[in-house]
Amino acid sequence: MEVILSEYLGFCYGVKRAIKIAGEHADGKSCTLGPIIHNPQMVARLQAEGVGSVEDLAAMEEGTIIIRSHGVGPQIYKKAQAKGLTIVDATCPHVKKAQLSAKELVEDGRQVVIVGEKKHPEVKSIFEWSNNSATILETEEDAKTFAPCPKLGIVSQTTMSSENFFKIVAHLLGKSQDIRILRTICTATEQRQTAALELASKVDVMLVIGGRNSANTTRLAQLCEKKCKTHHLETAEELSPEWLENANKVGITAGASTPDWIIGEVYKKCQRI
Repeated sequence: MEVILSEYLGFCYGVKRAIKIAGEHADGKSCTLGPIIHNPQMVARLQAEGVGSVEDLAAMEEGTIIIRSHGVGPQIYKKAQAKGLTIVDATCPHVKKAQLSAKELVEDGRQVVIVGEKKHPEVKSIFEWSNNSATILETEEDAKTFAPCPKLGIVSQTTMSSENFFKIVAHLLGKSQDIRILRTICTATEQRQTAALELASKVDVMLVIGGRNSANTTRLAQLCEKKCKTHHLETAEELSPEWLENANKVGITAGASTPDWIIGEVYKKCQRI
């Protein structure tokens, strides 16, 4: 059985940067606001090294608060400053671009649309940078029922697939005579999705590694399922030999928040089967 790694997989620049920033503040007095990235194993490792995690600023009376890679709205910065906390910003630069794009479109007098998952923390942060005025569209049905407006501005969740983004945008093109589209899907997302699809078309089984709470990992699995039998797993312990029965070629990809050491463990276990 041949085991093939995708050309692009695992940590992207934004995640590497966030992990590095968090590691530099592993002093037992620093906490991330929510999980630094969507990977439970990496979050647990950082906690063991001295980086805590809180879900609300109310839990912090002093010390350093680390803004996670998904970003937060402007009010969080103001609240942290008011509490006298030291702020360390690990927001992914691509997310920051999407946040500021939403702000720019609002200031240009446009009704802002965010193409993305309504419950995702990144989308929530972009929404808050729109002065809480944007409309979040997750599906084509959402776009079909969107009311026409004089001036429209469109941004995207950075991990949205290009295919879904353009499908939703296609329904919006007739909703306004003045539309400005700021396509904020990050390059790393596109690279991983394109490479995963290419590999999935050449193998019998795809293994997609990453947190179940990771939007970009879930999307990779959904894309690969269109090409071949696909399994989404978080760790090597979840890998069942039955998944690979009668498979001549097995492909492996991983979300942008999946550490190399977890990918390595899955790869080695595949080789032993």
